[in-house]
Amino acid sequence: MSKATLLLRRLVPSLVPVSHIERLRSSCGALLGILLTGFISTLAIGDDASLPLLIAPMGASAVLLFAAPSSPLAQPWSILGGNIVSSAVGVTSALLIPDPVVAAAIAVAVAIGVMLLLGCLHPPSGAVALTAVLGGPAIREAGYAFVFSPVAINSLLILAVALVFNNLTGRRYPHLPTAANPHNTQDPLPSKRLGVVPEDLQAVLAQYGEVVDISPEDLDNFIHQAQYMPVVDADNRVVGIVTQSDLIAALFQRRLDAGDSRDVA
Repeated sequence: MSKATLLLRRLVPSLVPVSHIERLRSSCGALLGILLTGFISTLAIGDDASLPLLIAPMGASAVLLFAAPSSPLAQPWSILGGNIVSSAVGVTSALLIPDPVVAAAIAVAVAIGVMLLLGCLHPPSGAVALTAVLGGPAIREAGYAFVFSPVAINSLLILAVALVFNNLTGRRYPHLPTAANPHNTQDPLPSKRLGVVPEDLQAVLAQYGEVVDISPEDLDNFIHQAQYMPVVDADNRVVGIVTQSDLIAALFQRRLDAGDSRDVA
C-alpha cells in the first residue's frame, strides 16, 4: 500500500455502513426537529423578537440527536448542560473581554473545559459559546437572557422531538447500553469470562486518555457479541452458540486428553 493511500485513509473517517432506511430516518428526524423547534419557538417568543428564533448550532445538534442518537455526545444532559453552560460562558466572556476575537477564543476554550468537567460534552455547544460572543448586537445586548431564549428553549424543544421521534422509529433514546449476551445463552459472569472483561476496557480507555465517541458499556457489548459464533444445522437454522470460552476450554481439554499439561497449570 502506497504512502499516498495510507495518508488518504487517515484523512477519510472509517464509518460503519448505514442502510438507506437509516439515512432516510435520520434526515426526516432532523427535518422535523428543526421545523418544530423553529415553529414552536415562534409561538413562544414571537416572530418580532429581537433575538433569533433559531440559532445555527441547533443544526449541528440535530446531526447528533437524529443521526447518532446512541453517541454519549447526544444524550439529554449533553445537549441541555452543554448548550446552557456554553452560552453562559460565552455571554460572560463577551461582557468581560473587550476584544471579540479574544473573547470568542476564551469562550470556546473555557466551555470545552467546563463541559468535560461536568460530563456534558456536546460539540455544537462550542458554536453556542461562539454565537454568544459574535452573534451580533442583539445577542450582546440581551446578555444572560440569551441563555434562556433562544438557547434553553431551542435545546429543550429539539430534545423533546428527538425523544419522541427516535423511540417511535426504533431507536431507544436516551440510549441505554444493551446486554452483552442478547442470545440468552449460558454465559459466565463478566468477572469469570475468559478474554476481555469490562475492567480491561476501563483500564485501556483510562490509559488512552482521550474522548471516545462510544460508551464503555457499548464497547464491551460489541466485543462480546463478536465472540459468539452461531452453530447452524443443514437448514441453516441456529442450534447453538460457541463462545471464545468454549474454544479455549476445548483446547485445554484436548491437551489434557493428550497428556500434555505443560501450559495448563
